[in-house]
Amino acid sequence: MSILMEMSMFPTDKSESKSKEVAEVIKIIRDSGVNYQLTSMATIIETNTMSEALSLAEKCYLRLEELGCNRVYATLKFDIRVGHDNRLKTKIESVEKYIGEVSK
Repeated sequence: MSILMEMSMFPTDKSESKSKEVAEVIKIIRDSGVNYQLTSMATIIETNTMSEALSLAEKCYLRLEELGCNRVYATLKFDIRVGHDNRLKTKIESVEKYIGEVSK
């Protein structure tokens, strides 16, 4: 099974720039060992189970809580597909098959 989770998570009670806190969230994701892709607006994460995806989101929130963030904004979107894996890569390759290389 492939769980693609698109996640944005950042504090709303800190400075205008969120990069310091977002970097802490990305560090949690990176260190988890899952495949992920950072974009300018969100991070796309691929896990094998829903519980793994949700546990990772919780760890990210708990890190922001440790940093003293009293208000956190988060969005989570899922694309769940049984019998497939490595969709972070293959979904893009599928589009490229029709139009050639795209920005990644």
